[in-house]
Amino acid sequence: MSRTIRLVLVDTTGRTLGALPDFDVPVPWWQDTVAVVAGARAAYGVEVTVLRVLAGQRGRPPGGHVSYLAEAAGPVGVPLLPAEAVEPAAHPLRVPYAQPGGPAASLAWAAAQLDRLGRPATAVTQERTWNLSAIWRLDGPHGIAWLKQVPVFFRHEAAVLRLLADDPATPTLLAAADEGRMLLDHVPGEDRYGADAAERAAIAAAHHALQVRTTPTLDRLIAAGVPDQRGVALARWLRATLAPHPAADPLLAGLEARLDEVARCGLPDTVVHGDLHPGNVRADGSRHTIIDWGDSFVGHPAFDILRLTEQLPAEPAAALVADWCARWRADVPGCRPERAVTLLRSVAWLRMAAVYAMFLAGIEPSERIYHVKDVPENLARAAAEPV
Repeated sequence: MSRTIRLVLVDTTGRTLGALPDFDVPVPWWQDTVAVVAGARAAYGVEVTVLRVLAGQRGRPPGGHVSYLAEAAGPVGVPLLPAEAVEPAAHPLRVPYAQPGGPAASLAWAAAQLDRLGRPATAVTQERTWNLSAIWRLDGPHGIAWLKQVPVFFRHEAAVLRLLADDPATPTLLAAADEGRMLLDHVPGEDRYGADAAERAAIAAAHHALQVRTTPTLDRLIAAGVPDQRGVALARWLRATLAPHPAADPLLAGLEARLDEVARCGLPDTVVHGDLHPGNVRADGSRHTIIDWGDSFVGHPAFDILRLTEQLPAEPAAALVADWCARWRADVPGCRPERAVTLLRSVAWLRMAAVYAMFLAGIEPSERIYHVKDVPENLARAAAEPV
């Protein structure tokens, strides 16, 4: 699967210049910008920065014909096709890195931070941009660093990384600033998409140790802006966030009583990663590092083991959950983790639906194409779980 790319170009002031003729790239993922930037350079000799998606003919990723708005780095030396002018005024929900001049400002900040740290960058690569983050790779003689910029609903990630700074299972935060900017040290290894049950078991054990160590820091995390999704607070957030989605109403019935029963199972609240699938873990053969903490919150630890065991066959998934339960029983004698997991299975899907509903409410219309089907899909999964 590939993408056919249409780039509508603007200058640094946001004035529409026109569109490059379509070109194909081999990488289907809409948020990947490496192939797009390289394709514009190879086909037309034009240096661009991708700002945001404008439209996707398929209706959702991956692949197909995708139009993007891109900022030209200088004069464009090839004829451009006519393109409808893009509204120069920023949408109220538009993130800073999706606006002309926004990426340049963030890169200037990152370069200044690296200079301060004595590890200047000599090359930069735009890796990804979409409504959830912009990622830039910064290479230099002293190693690799990463500039990550996130929207407002993920801006507590820097606070989490600060408070988990001594934990070997988390990345190193080099600097953070306003507008969701973070500078992160390189994590060696590969993202573990497709990890088997044995590797997921190692991830679960490392993450359990992190959760136990950080349980005493919950008040500090909440004070730093990490969402509080404990018990009543979770129920209140789910109801408010899913209010625009009437299909959730039957699934919310009895929610408070269910969460009360979960609390009686006796497990402590912890820092929860919130999206602990193997693709958010990097490994280099010696350790696992859990990345992308933007979905994190303070709440019940079962949410992470349920996410980690998704897409596994029933038997190995059950074995991982059993190991997780045994660890918690050893650390908290008298608790009932099995019952907590059973009670939270449907709530976990409901929470994921609310996460996507939050995204839809917090991003501009053209970017909603990434998530528009995620709310009903997760509500259907919640409904399919035994009550």
